[in-house]
Amino acid sequence: MYAVIELQGHQWIVKKGDKIDVDNVNLPEGEKIETDKILLAFDENQENVKVGKPYVGGKVVLKVEENYKGDKIWVKKFKNKIRADRNSKGKGFRPMKSRLVVEEISL
Repeated sequence: MYAVIELQGHQWIVKKGDKIDVDNVNLPEGEKIETDKILLAFDENQENVKVGKPYVGGKVVLKVEENYKGDKIWVKKFKNKIRADRNSKGKGFRPMKSRLVVEEISL
């Protein structure tokens, strides 16, 4: 069973056992998240398709496997036609991420 879920403003196609990396969910490792925002559900053969208006009834249970820092993102400011050594500035940061594992999909 596959499901298209909405989580933190993003849409994910998931099945049981999948791992997805999302923005930080502020929960400790091992905690579970339940979401009932299932937009679409279908099986492997795409024969039984359920489309929500906007959501299909049911829930998806996700478990927080790991909280970690993501890849470094560089932000650069630059003013054109002015000497680069005086008017360029760089800054970097590493956003916090969470890895979630899909434990159960029930409709």
